[in-house]
Amino acid sequence: MAPVVLRASTDFTRAFDKIRQELDVPTEFPTGVLAEAEASLVDEVPNETLAVTERVDARDLALVAIDPPGATDLDQALAIESLAAGGFRVRYAIADVAAFVTPGGLVDGEARSRGSTLYSPDGRAPLHPPVLSEDRASLLAGTDKPALLWRIDLDPAGAVTDWHLERATVRVAEAISYAEADRRIAEMAATSSPGNRPAVGSVDETLRLLAQVGPVRQEQEALRGGVSLNLPAQEIVQPAEGQYSLAFDESLAVEGWNAQISLLTGMVAGRAMLDSGLGVVRTLPPPADQDVDQLRRIAAALDLNWPDDVGYADYVRTLQPDSPATNAFLLQCTRLFRGAGYVGFNGDPPEHPEHGAIASVYAHVTAPLRRLVDRFGNEIVLALANGRAAPNWALEALDELPSLMGQARQRESALERSLLDMTEALIMECHLGETFDGVVVDVARQRDQARIQVREPAVVTAIPNDDFALGSTVKLLLETVDVERRSIHFNVL
Repeated sequence: MAPVVLRASTDFTRAFDKIRQELDVPTEFPTGVLAEAEASLVDEVPNETLAVTERVDARDLALVAIDPPGATDLDQALAIESLAAGGFRVRYAIADVAAFVTPGGLVDGEARSRGSTLYSPDGRAPLHPPVLSEDRASLLAGTDKPALLWRIDLDPAGAVTDWHLERATVRVAEAISYAEADRRIAEMAATSSPGNRPAVGSVDETLRLLAQVGPVRQEQEALRGGVSLNLPAQEIVQPAEGQYSLAFDESLAVEGWNAQISLLTGMVAGRAMLDSGLGVVRTLPPPADQDVDQLRRIAAALDLNWPDDVGYADYVRTLQPDSPATNAFLLQCTRLFRGAGYVGFNGDPPEHPEHGAIASVYAHVTAPLRRLVDRFGNEIVLALANGRAAPNWALEALDELPSLMGQARQRESALERSLLDMTEALIMECHLGETFDGVVVDVARQRDQARIQVREPAVVTAIPNDDFALGSTVKLLLETVDVERRSIHFNVL
C-alpha cells in the first residue's frame, strides 16, 4: 500500500473534542475545587485524618522515576540496593496525595466523581487539579515532596522477607523515560566489570539492580502461576508535531521489570489487608477449566505446540507476539482476563480475594495521583504497618469504592475505544480503494464476524465471517469510511 497519509492536526483535535463531549469527559475543574486545591499545603490537612503523622527525612535516597516521555503526574520513584546478607532492598516512594486532600472536601468529592485520570492523545482529564497532580503532589525530580515510602526486602530469589511503610519527605534525583532507562542498563551491561560498577546508592546502581530484581520477580510470578500477556496493543502515536498515526506498541524489557515493582508492592499491600481483615483488593476470577480447554483447542487449530503436561500460565510465558498464529492465540487469552473488579471489606475477608492473572492477593496502591482507590488503600496499609487505627474517612469509603472504580473503568474503556475508532477512520479515509494485508485474530461465530488485524497501519477491524481460520492471512479492499460514525468497511479479495 501507499505510505499512510497524515491528516491535519485540526481534524484530530475537533474529532477528539467531539468524543470527549459525547462521553462527558470533564475538561475543567469547578472553581471551588481549584481554589481548595490551590490553598492546600502539605500536612495542613488535620492530623487526625491521617493514619501516621510523623514524616521521616529520606531526601538522601537517590530515587529515580521511570515514566513515559513528558509525564508530569509522577506517582512513583524507585531506589534499590544490595543487602550484605544477599538479596535486595527495594525503596518505593509513592505520591502522598492524602497529605493534600481534605476528606469530604471539594477536591475529594470531585475525585470520587471522576475515579481516574482519563488520557487522550492530545491531553488528559486528571483525577486531581493540576496544581496537585502535576506540581505539589507529583514526585518531580529535584523537588522536596511528601511521599509514602515503602521498604521491601527480598531474598536472592526475589521472595519477600520483610516490609515497612512510612510517611517521608523525598527528593527524586532523576525522572527518565523507559527508553533512557533501557539505554543506560544496556550500556552498563556492555561495560560491566567489578571495577567500573556505578556508585552504591546512585541512580545507575538502582537501574543495574532493577535489571536483576525484575527478572527474579518474573520468576516468582511463574512460581505462583501468574501470567502477563505479551500482546501488542493498538496505540495512537504522534510521529510529528500535530500529526497522529496508529502503531502496535513494542514494550521494552525494563517496562516489565518496572511493572514488577508495582505488582510487588500491590501484593504486599493486599496480603497485609487480607491478614488484618481490612482493606480493598483488586480481584479477578481464576481461569475456568472450560476456557482453558477451549484455548487448547485453539492452539491446536493454529498448529501451536502446547504439550499436555504444561499448564496455561507456563505455556503463555513461552510465546512471543512474532507471528500471526501467536498473535491470534494471545488475543484469545484475553477472555481469561474478564470479570476484574474491586472488593472492600472490614471484618470478614472476601470469599475470593485473589487476582487470577497475578495469582495472588493484590491491591492498587501505587498510582494515587491517577486512580482514586489508591489513596484509601495506602492510608489503610499505613495504619496496619504502624499499629494504628485506620482513619474513619478511609474505612467509610470501603463499600463505595468498588462501584466508583467500576464506573471509572467503564468510562476509560469507552473513551479508549472511541478514540481508536476515530483515529482509524481519519487515517484510512485517505486510502479508499486501496488494498491491505491482514491476519484473522478472532472468530466470533455467534455474531458472524471475524476480527482482522491489518499489518500496516495498525488497524483492527471486523468483517463478515466466511469460515475464516484463526491466524490465516487475507487481502482486504478498503471500500467505505464514515468519519462521523467512526467506522470503516473492508471487503475480502
